[in-house]
Amino acid sequence: MLYTFFGDIMKVKVIDEGHEKDLEESINNFIKENNIDIIDIKFNSSCSIYGEEQIYCFSALIMYESNNKE
Repeated sequence: MLYTFFGDIMKVKVIDEGHEKDLEESINNFIKENNIDIIDIKFNSSCSIYGEEQIYCFSALIMYESNNKE
């Protein structure tokens, strides 16, 4: 388990989308729908070629603390 500076358990969420705008929307929805404090967000993008097609992948790792008592 990972702990924050204050001893709370840090959680992570990985979001993966094929378009940048979809990733933005997914991140914003996750933040809006959950009672969380964001610690950090890491962004990554990659591109691969399959035949004559380019395939893009946009992903984010959200590190957060939940404000909900479990």
